[in-house]
Amino acid sequence: MDIKEIQNLIKFVAKSGASEVKLETGDFKITIKTTPESLANEGIAVVQHLPVQTQVSQPQIVEPKQVAATTPTKTESDDSKYVTIKSPMIGTFYRKPSPDKPPFVEVGSEIKAGSTLCVIEAMKLFNEIESEVSGRVVKILVDDSSPVEFDQPLFLIDPS
Repeated sequence: MDIKEIQNLIKFVAKSGASEVKLETGDFKITIKTTPESLANEGIAVVQHLPVQTQVSQPQIVEPKQVAATTPTKTESDDSKYVTIKSPMIGTFYRKPSPDKPPFVEVGSEIKAGSTLCVIEAMKLFNEIESEVSGRVVKILVDDSSPVEFDQPLFLIDPS
């Protein structure tokens, strides 16, 4: 197992939420331990790589992401009157049908239920995402060509 495979394993364990994973093969033994704090910050607390022949302990700490504390603001409370269009899948978000075409919608665009808002590419398939409601686009929450997660908010629509 090379260092790249070990790094991928570390990332997988960090995202999975497991507290400890042990992997043993004929050549070596790897133990990856995480703490609740490191999982919250998507980091690994301690990683040990212990070859069978010689015992070497090399801790590797992944830099935690800084999480800013948020307090409700006036705009957040105002957003409650809007309908949120969320991503139905994991993929890449595109605002345009193709690079040389204009975006499907802009902020302020009037839309009808069933209007195409964007395209999400998943496994080389381009899926049109349609509006569930009629109204006006208030906010586009994702940048063009950005990866999106399942159930991630994409648009805010004012249905009035």
